[in-house]
Amino acid sequence: MSASTATSPSVTSSVNGLERKARRRSAALGVVAWVVGIGFCLPALWMVLTSFHAEADAATNPPSIAAALTLDGYRTFFGDGGGPTPWPPLVNSLAASFFSTVLVLLLALPAAYALSIRRVRKWTDVMFFFLSTKMLPVVAGLLPVYLFAKNTGLLDNIWLLVLLYTSMNLPIAVWMMQSFLADVPVSIIEAAQVDGARLPTVLRRVVAPVAGPGIAATALICFIFSWNELLFARVLTGVVAGTAPVHLTTFVTSQGLFLAQLCAASVVVSLPVLVAGYAAQDKLVQGLSLGAVK
Repeated sequence: MSASTATSPSVTSSVNGLERKARRRSAALGVVAWVVGIGFCLPALWMVLTSFHAEADAATNPPSIAAALTLDGYRTFFGDGGGPTPWPPLVNSLAASFFSTVLVLLLALPAAYALSIRRVRKWTDVMFFFLSTKMLPVVAGLLPVYLFAKNTGLLDNIWLLVLLYTSMNLPIAVWMMQSFLADVPVSIIEAAQVDGARLPTVLRRVVAPVAGPGIAATALICFIFSWNELLFARVLTGVVAGTAPVHLTTFVTSQGLFLAQLCAASVVVSLPVLVAGYAAQDKLVQGLSLGAVK
């Protein structure tokens, strides 16, 4: 009894020491995480600040942080000075991203269902084939796509971009949704089939609601990829079907780089994606974390 009583203070002190070390380690990791997070945000914050500066202040070296703020960059972007209006490129980007995302979801959902719930034979080979389609550099397929578009009269056509973005994002969507649908309980699908539900009904009323967060995360990522795509849009479009990223390149001219206007345009072009991400942040986090804890 006395030996146990004698050793208890030392055990307690060692436990307290371990807890203090754990708290200090957690605090240090928290500080590091904040520093890294702020470091990642600094370029975006600098872009926003530069967008409110005049061209002369934005071009100074070193940059003038405390320069006077102005909305001239945004006025120029929206065509206040007689320049080209940004609304057609923004509408083109929205149309191409939205319709391609809808097509990707319509095609990826049954494909993921066949690869996760009602698995086809050699489904792992099918998954590897989807992954292998992303191994080809985009530049390598640019010339064949351009010749196809030229011979079919689809140059400067927004629907060509919709088809391209659908084919580019479909492998990623199938991979993501396959992992999401793998967590859907098979019992509820079998119960729906016993009640007479056919495959379209099962996908629409059973699988889609259960895997809703994963589908939302997939849709948002496909939308972002389509919205930010530049190479194909730059080569395959012109006046009619030019997208917002293509419009940004017009601020780099032979007269120089209009840095304040470019930053203002970048802020405006980034807003739709930021708004969509903020609106769907709960679904995005929930969807991306599905299957992380078994």
